Formats: sequence, C-alpha cells, structure tokens
Amino acid sequence: MATGVCFRAFALSMACILLAVPLLEAQDPSKLSLEYYSKTCPNVEHVVRTEMECAVRAETRNAALMLRLHFHDCFVQGCDGSVLLDDTVTMIGEKQADQNVNSLKGFELVDKIKEKLEAECPGTVSCADLLAIAARDAVVLVGGPYWDVPVGRLDSKKASLDLANSDIPTAQQGLLTLIAKFWQKGLDATDMVALVGSHTIGFARCENFRDRIYGDFEMTSKYNPSSETYLSKLKEVCPRDSGDDNISAMDSHTDAIFDNAYYETLIKGEGLLNSDQEMWSSIAGYSTADTVNKYWADPAAFFKQFSDSMVKMGNITNPAGGEVRKNCRFVNT
Repeated sequence: MATGVCFRAFALSMACILLAVPLLEAQDPSKLSLEYYSKTCPNVEHVVRTEMECAVRAETRNAALMLRLHFHDCFVQGCDGSVLLDDTVTMIGEKQADQNVNSLKGFELVDKIKEKLEAECPGTVSCADLLAIAARDAVVLVGGPYWDVPVGRLDSKKASLDLANSDIPTAQQGLLTLIAKFWQKGLDATDMVALVGSHTIGFARCENFRDRIYGDFEMTSKYNPSSETYLSKLKEVCPRDSGDDNISAMDSHTDAIFDNAYYETLIKGEGLLNSDQEMWSSIAGYSTADTVNKYWADPAAFFKQFSDSMVKMGNITNPAGGEVRKNCRFVNT
C-alpha cells in the first residue's frame, strides 16, 4: 500500500513539474527538408563528410566534440548555431556558459568545414546545418548508426549566455530536473536515455565527476572489487583538490567506438556522471531504468531510437529565424 501511495505521489509531482515548464516553440518542420540544398549546394554532405573523415582519422575524439557541439547548440534557442558565436563588444556568447567554458571544443574544425563550404557554395549552407550534418557523420565514423539529416536551419543573430546557463543539463542534476529540461525542448524521457547513450564516446572533466567518485560511486557499484579498481584509477585522474581540467572517458571499455556499452556501465553502477547514473539508480527512475536495460540488451533498438531522437532534437529550430553566416563565429555585417 505504501509503495502505491509513493508511486502516485511521484507521478503527481512529475505532472506538476512538466505542466509548469513551457514547451519550446518549434519552427514549422516543413521548413526543414532533405532536399533543401539539392540545387543550391548538392555536394554539401560530401564536403562535410570528407572533412570529418580527416578529422576523426587524425583524432578519434573529434567525433565526440562535434556531437557535443550540436547538442549544446540545440538546447539553447534551438539548433541555430548560436553556440559558435564569439564574444564581441556588445555580446557575451554561450562559450562562457558554465557547461561550455574550458570544455566545449571543436570550433577550429567547424571553421575548417565552413571554409570548404563557402568555397563550394558561398553564403548558402548555415552553420547550424553544418553542425547537424557533422554530428551525424561523427557518429557514423566511429561505428554508430546513420540517419538522414533534414536541413534548412538558419543561424541566429544573437547568443544567450543566460539560457545556456539555465537550459543545458548539468552533471550534478537529479533525474526529475533532467527529465523536465528535456521535456522543455519537446524531448521525452526515452529521447533523453537514448541521447545520453552518446556518452559512449564522450569524455568528462574532473570538475564534473569529482563529487560522484568521492560520493556515492561505491554505493551504486555495490562495492564490487572490479569497480573499486576502476574507482582508484579515476581518483588518480581526479584528486580531491586539484586537476579540474583532467579528463576521463565516460565509457571505460570502448571509448573510441559508438556502441551500447555505456548502458552496461550504468547497470553496474559505474556511471561517471551523477546525472547519467540517476537514470538507473534513482528511486524515481522506474521507467528510465527499464529503458537503460532495454538498450543494453538490444543494440539495434538503441541505434534506432538514437537516430530518431537525433532527428527530433535537430528539428528544434529558433522561431526568431536568422541568416546564413559567412563566418560561424560572427553574425554577418
């Protein structure tokens, strides 16, 4: 009886949270199309793919960097390239946000791809579309699924440091907060669990996992001897009082391959980020835990949902519209 009461109370609290969060107004999906550049820049995907192949071949981590750039772009004002804008005299960009500063990288690679696109089709392909296509190619190049990328996004003329600080999920947040943040973008808990699977090729800064490894890591991993060995290595990388910028792979087994292995990490209680482990270990995670288990047992199901969720996230556009920047770091003059 007590369990039923707790469940109803949890469901009611979730409903209140979700109803209180305004949904982002999305651009009419018909404005995005697979054929958008068929006449104006038919080689756009070839140009992006060629540059991504070179970049990932030189450094596998470039795949994760581009995927993360796209994610952080879409969660602030929609997928509008705002994350790429540099600070100016009149505007502080999103690069200075708490979740971006000292950790978001890959801007030079974006510059290189944009330079190639401008040479091929001047003033035609937006930086937002560049990120969406490059993120897809990044996943494919390290063994992940392919999906068609609808294009036709515009680049925003402004960035929002405040929204970047408030809307991008953080490593320390609890499950209910994370679900609400995704819901605000029109993404549900299934999308969230699938998209977090991208951490299979991700890296995290010590600053973002220090509380986790000196906190409840041993409890969630049930003091397993193999987990203790892994934890000791993490503490070497991330001391209690130093090394904020030291990094560790979030998937300790196959960090250079896009697969479903990260979900096994969560099931074993070894998730590097508190926010990720919450999906399996939180008392509120009755549905997310089932999804984690499903994606670990069925990699094809994970790949299918990840592809669908990436398209869904990529379709979050900025209702304010914008332009096609010539340089991704600055608005056109």
